[in-house]
Amino acid sequence: MLTQITIKGGNHTNKIIPNLFNNLLMRTEQAVYSQANNWVSKSNDNLSELAQLVFLFGDKNLLKEQKHFDYIRNCYPKAEIVGCSTSGDIYQEEIYDNSIVCTAVYFENTKLQVVCEQVDSMSDSFKIGERLLEQLNPDNLSHVFILSEGLNINGSELTKGMNSKLGNKVSITGGLAGDQANFSETVLVYNQPGAKNRVLAIGFYGQNLKIGYGSLGGWDSFGVDRLVTKSEANVLYELDGQPALELYKKYLGTHAANLPASALLFPLSFISKDEVTPLVRTILSIDETNGSMVFAGDIPEGCYVRLMKANFEKLIDGASGAAEMSKISLQNGDPDLAILISCVGRKLLMKQRIEEELEGVREIVGPSTVMTGFYSYGEISPVKPFEKHCELHNQTMTITVFKEL
Repeated sequence: MLTQITIKGGNHTNKIIPNLFNNLLMRTEQAVYSQANNWVSKSNDNLSELAQLVFLFGDKNLLKEQKHFDYIRNCYPKAEIVGCSTSGDIYQEEIYDNSIVCTAVYFENTKLQVVCEQVDSMSDSFKIGERLLEQLNPDNLSHVFILSEGLNINGSELTKGMNSKLGNKVSITGGLAGDQANFSETVLVYNQPGAKNRVLAIGFYGQNLKIGYGSLGGWDSFGVDRLVTKSEANVLYELDGQPALELYKKYLGTHAANLPASALLFPLSFISKDEVTPLVRTILSIDETNGSMVFAGDIPEGCYVRLMKANFEKLIDGASGAAEMSKISLQNGDPDLAILISCVGRKLLMKQRIEEELEGVREIVGPSTVMTGFYSYGEISPVKPFEKHCELHNQTMTITVFKEL
């Protein structure tokens, strides 16, 4: 029987692609680009004319090159091509740097819509979240996956804007682009080579696609709780009435000389009066003139913060725990696809042990699940399975799994 799929969004709105395979359901194929080997196909399911969605995760400079985009467009002429720069690219249980990992996806019974917004100012983060969700057709929307600029954005305001439009009725996951540990520039791919200051949303439609998600850290807290006495959105000025940067440097000791990069090794957790689950925040930049620190998301006045440090075994266990959380809503069977978004701080800390967290995820999701993803400047997910209200996380492993029925 010949079935058809309607694709919405981007330059391919309402195009019809014939299904050349009967009872195929979801399929994927992957390829990896490296300067040493050029493009190498890792799997081939003949999806060239079928794939509706292609993820590209890779080095920012490579993603900006027209020739790489043209190559992928030639391979998948009818697909929406999306992606972002990273602090490391995930292919199965391996991590690549200075590369591009391509994952093409075909859906049998799922419709898509992709929308994109330009970031003009970090102060517009909430409005950008609103505008993205306003563009998505709400009818039969089952999940939203976000890829965002990693530096010129307030991730928690972005998630608040999105939550305000969905009313906690649809789940949202995703992450912020990375740039190794350089914090210089991040780029997004949306049907053209990578460009900076973009946020895109992928809407998934229909009841045949089952989505699961999980997010866990594994850091240890130490020291005393500090009250945030002065902050403005994601800029922290004072803790316990003292300049925040000065106090933070005292904690870091010799590591303070390498700020802001060394801040990835010592994030802050905070908990507000109305919450029971702490969230972790990573520092993006510092201002020596006024003693402030800029975080990837909000640090509300009146909340309490505590310094965090690494525990290697707990970080690995956190990745496995996130995988277990992500499978809960699938109920039966292994996922078809898992997108892993892990914080660059975890990669810097674990160094040569970093692939252990991917191996831990593999043990949970099963041998047949295709794994892709990237190391990021921030992760987006609800705190618990079955919750719809999404939050910005830092220093976590956040996993989104897909299974088509």
